Amino acid sequence: MRSIALVCRLTFLFLTFLLVSSTLSHSESAEKAKQRQETYQQLEVFANVLSILQDNYVEEIDTPETINGAIRGLLYSLDPHSAYLDSEGFSELQEETQGQFSGIGIEVTIKDDILTVISPIEGTPADQAGLKAKDVIVEIDGEKTKEMGAVEAVKRLRGPKGSSVKITVFREGWSEFKEFNLTRDIIPLQSVRSFMLAPNIIYSRITNFQSHTTEDFKEAIARLSADTEIKGLILDLRNNPGGLLNQAVSITDLFVDEGLIVYTKGRTENQNMSFKAKTSPQDYQFQLVVLVNEGSASASEIVAGALQDHQRAIIVGTRTFGKGSVQTIIPLPGGAGLRVTTARYFTPNGKSIQATGILPDVEVPFVPCNGQVEESDEDEEKFRESDLKNHIPGTEKAKDTKTESEQNQAKQRLAEDNQLRSALNILKSLNLYSRFCEKDNET
Repeated sequence: MRSIALVCRLTFLFLTFLLVSSTLSHSESAEKAKQRQETYQQLEVFANVLSILQDNYVEEIDTPETINGAIRGLLYSLDPHSAYLDSEGFSELQEETQGQFSGIGIEVTIKDDILTVISPIEGTPADQAGLKAKDVIVEIDGEKTKEMGAVEAVKRLRGPKGSSVKITVFREGWSEFKEFNLTRDIIPLQSVRSFMLAPNIIYSRITNFQSHTTEDFKEAIARLSADTEIKGLILDLRNNPGGLLNQAVSITDLFVDEGLIVYTKGRTENQNMSFKAKTSPQDYQFQLVVLVNEGSASASEIVAGALQDHQRAIIVGTRTFGKGSVQTIIPLPGGAGLRVTTARYFTPNGKSIQATGILPDVEVPFVPCNGQVEESDEDEEKFRESDLKNHIPGTEKAKDTKTESEQNQAKQRLAEDNQLRSALNILKSLNLYSRFCEKDNET
């Protein structure tokens, strides 16, 4: 009886659609009306298949779960970023943008039908275990990930704090798979970390774009600039998988006086949007270098692309991931939701980010090192004038605004990170060039 009722209900909807379609046919092309009719005929086939399974499958099927599976398959067939979110998945997505979740701390996507790492989140179990962008996750707890889908994979990777998950990974250059046993933890998405890297130069890393990222960034800059003039900033967007569009726009707006930041194009008019910078006396005017790599995706590519097109920053590193599509979250009854790709992102100069990414102005591949800090000559006390007996004192003691922990952190980062060293050298060169220009203008 339930099968007959279901078929009758869908048939009723189909006939209703045909009736409505006939009244709208004068404003639609015959081809479009034909496509719609074929679509609803396929829905009738789906209802018949479901009815047959309900009555004849070897075991009684869970009808709601079967329908949910069909919806997931529908979204999976479109692109890697469109997905059906059940009530649990929809709730987790909302929690993630607000600040934390429990899992291993990794962003994944489907690339060539393979579950691929976009980037690990800094300081998380995945990052500490050594997972990297472009790693392929072959299995999760012994189950093959092929055709699993990104949403289902994320659901399996997440779990209660303290629980464990085993993943099998393959990386280009490896001769065999490797297994990682990871213990899940609370992933506090502290999206902004900043400190003084060198005199008058700030290093600021944005790990992802959350609802409070811009405010956290502004507070960090205000704190660090309270006692010293800031002449340059290194903005690190490496392994930043993206996040909220409005936060990417507002971060960019802090550095750009006017003009486009990003615009979108979709199939429908309401998906075509543009976001522009607003002039403000609080806009930052100091020199800017942005670090990117293959783990920089989506919102971080919007920031890098806009700053590059406006010639407001020098982009350093390697080509970004190339996720230039817009996902719209549509709530559904019962707490579920759809994440649907509805448009593409374009930089102010009209370049599509999708599948191409942002090419850096200065390409610097990352070269790993042994992580040991090499002491430079200037760090050896015997070469300091101040340590010589009866030295002539200076007229003013040098002021160092960095704490000892910040000094150690900066030294360690620079020793281990050749891309960061390149960015710092470029920024110092820019400041030196600016001083020369100012002197020329004065004379």
